[in-house]
Amino acid sequence: MKLGVVGLPNVGKSTLFNAITQAGAQAANYPFCTIEPNVGMVAVPDERLLQLALIYNPLKVTPTMIEFVDIAGLVQGASRGEGLGNKFLSHIREVDAVVHVVRCFEDDNIVHVDGSVDPGRDMETINIELIFADIESVEKRMERTRKQAKSGEGALRRELELLDRILAHLEAGNPARTLTGETYALARAHFLLTAKPVIYVANIKEDALCVPPSHGVNALYSAAKAEGACALTICAKVEEELAGLDGEDKTAFLKELGIEEGGLDQLVKACYRLLGLISYLTAGPKEVRAWTIERGTRAPQAAGKIHTDFERGFIRAEVVSYDALMRQKSMQSCKENGLVRQEGKDYVVQDGDVMLFRFNV
Repeated sequence: MKLGVVGLPNVGKSTLFNAITQAGAQAANYPFCTIEPNVGMVAVPDERLLQLALIYNPLKVTPTMIEFVDIAGLVQGASRGEGLGNKFLSHIREVDAVVHVVRCFEDDNIVHVDGSVDPGRDMETINIELIFADIESVEKRMERTRKQAKSGEGALRRELELLDRILAHLEAGNPARTLTGETYALARAHFLLTAKPVIYVANIKEDALCVPPSHGVNALYSAAKAEGACALTICAKVEEELAGLDGEDKTAFLKELGIEEGGLDQLVKACYRLLGLISYLTAGPKEVRAWTIERGTRAPQAAGKIHTDFERGFIRAEVVSYDALMRQKSMQSCKENGLVRQEGKDYVVQDGDVMLFRFNV
């Protein structure tokens, strides 16, 4: 799972990325500080792993991971190659979803590429540039499809009809992710930039964390809601401080700030949900581990995440819910109380299932 962190220059993208990954991405007060994308892997917070570790005392605990990519700042005209537009667009095309950071704070010491802070305008700048790039992609695809459709093939004529609908949708200023049905499926199939799922992040100052949201933050949330997207509020500078703390120090700092959970934990969990992902768990004395699968995955394919032999020779899965295991405190007790189920090839794995696979190759 790869998530691209995007936004205008100097909105706090790289600061947030540093906090997310502690990978040392450069962050400076001038446009295009980030040219080549920085990449970092982030563990998905999952309290269940820690609780299972208390029962099994394993040699290691392995969470599931998300890859974040810090992509160069975009400016108006990027779809025509302005700034680092072409690089930006090629990098964003490679990610599964987009984390769009929007500046919602005033600071005279940090220049704004457009001269003033306006979250609504800044969101629109990037969205319009991505829409322009998608329009160009659709027009090129339509031209090729028209030539191929001259042979009279019905499927190509249908694709042309759908592409025409997509083009009209984009030309009206709407991102492809607000399409539905066949048109949305085709937009995804052609890797349109605005078809990618998005989470908007309002980057605020520390003193705005525990006060009513500003007009700019409200504008961002309203715009996100209008296109069916998720929005979160984060202070990137605070997250950078939190990233350097562990355990009790982090808990104490959060309490001092008056918040229960760090913004990054919220962001990672939201990204996980955004892509329709869940985790099943394996537990034993060697390792307690979370495995990422798409919601709706059946048992053999889930087993294949561990090893292809598990899927190829799948016999059955022994399954107990995490909650049941926590109540009984051991797998043996779960078995004695009839809480361990034997599931076959058609079983759809649920989030939090603790699983043991039986296979033969």
